[in-house]
Amino acid sequence: MKVKRIHRLSAPMLLAACVAIGTAPAVSGATLNDIFKVAERVNAQAKQSQARVDALTEETRKLLAEYKTVLKEIEGLQVYNRQLEKQVGNQEKEMGDLSTAIDQVTIIERQITPLMLRMIDGLDQFVQLDLPFLLKERNDRIDRLREMMERADVAASEKFSQILRAYQIENEYGRTMEAYTDEVSLEGETRVVDVLKVGRIALVYQTQDGEETGAWDAGQKAWVELDDEFTTPVRNGIRMARKQLSVDMLTLPITAPGAAQ
Repeated sequence: MKVKRIHRLSAPMLLAACVAIGTAPAVSGATLNDIFKVAERVNAQAKQSQARVDALTEETRKLLAEYKTVLKEIEGLQVYNRQLEKQVGNQEKEMGDLSTAIDQVTIIERQITPLMLRMIDGLDQFVQLDLPFLLKERNDRIDRLREMMERADVAASEKFSQILRAYQIENEYGRTMEAYTDEVSLEGETRVVDVLKVGRIALVYQTQDGEETGAWDAGQKAWVELDDEFTTPVRNGIRMARKQLSVDMLTLPITAPGAAQ
């Protein structure tokens, strides 16, 4: 491309040089070589000019490409900034909601603490009025709840959860049959016996030698000895609860529930 432009420029220039030589008195003796030298200088200048033009064109192309790139970056930043503005707005709204929730939690915590204390007292009273099975385990659980209520490092939600769990455990006692070894007071004497609890409908015991069988009398609030007819059923019930015997029907002394005092 450059060579063709140079050829188109050199012919007129060569003609102009010839005319100049032919008309100027000072160069009337110029030779053809002089004309070609002039033409070569003109061509060289034209090449230099064309190189500068090409360089400027390339630089302009690069600047245009950079400009388009910058425009795309600006457009992307504008979209990103709009998204950030939405996120900041949402975060400010969430901060407001959290602040309101924190205030509400403080109010709820002040209200729920007395409720939890009343629930523990109610659970304690229930255990004392219930059949006297697993008393140490149940009383220890209540003591732990009271200690937990005094701890500042336990959240109110965790305290409430633990109290509800204690209520659930007490509720499950009414659906289970358990056998365990315990000490009972019989006529002023403490004995180690096997105790059988069937839900909350029967609580019986049997000495480990099998010689004596008894039950809890809710009316008298004391252990009473049973007739020999209950010896085998109670023994079998203890074995069933310990999974030493298949579950079967049992004949046990059942005390009808009385009216709450």
